[in-house]
Amino acid sequence: LIDPAFGVPTSPSGGKEDEQGICPSPHHLPCSRQGDPSMKLIANITALIVAALHLGFLALEMFLWQEPAGMQVFGTTAEEAASTAVLAANQGLYNGFLAAGLIWGVVRNSKEFILFFLACVIAAGVYGSMTASPTILYVQAAPAVLAFLLNMRR
Repeated sequence: LIDPAFGVPTSPSGGKEDEQGICPSPHHLPCSRQGDPSMKLIANITALIVAALHLGFLALEMFLWQEPAGMQVFGTTAEEAASTAVLAANQGLYNGFLAAGLIWGVVRNSKEFILFFLACVIAAGVYGSMTASPTILYVQAAPAVLAFLLNMRR
């Protein structure tokens, strides 16, 4: 059975735990945690924080790349920023797509959609940390991993 309010499986027994305190559902979670609105809220907030970070990356890469703030964040000179501006804008656009996907997943209440885009963020963060800067692992991938784990439990 699916709880229409939260989109999560519910127990056939109406949410009552058995004698071991386990809800008779395929997930074996305590009934009180299934469809917990506070867990869903926290999971959505973390996904939206990751989306906000990526909107920030979009702004830095598409609009501020050749400005002092953008050059300071990425440690580039004016010459480097000018020669890589088109590449940075393209990268910023991709970050915008990641943010849009996460926001759309929250709006549509789609756990699967959110998890897919968080997995994309994690993959991009791991790849970026290996090819561009190790700090990307902490700035981009780590928040997405946290959001992914919380959204798995919602």
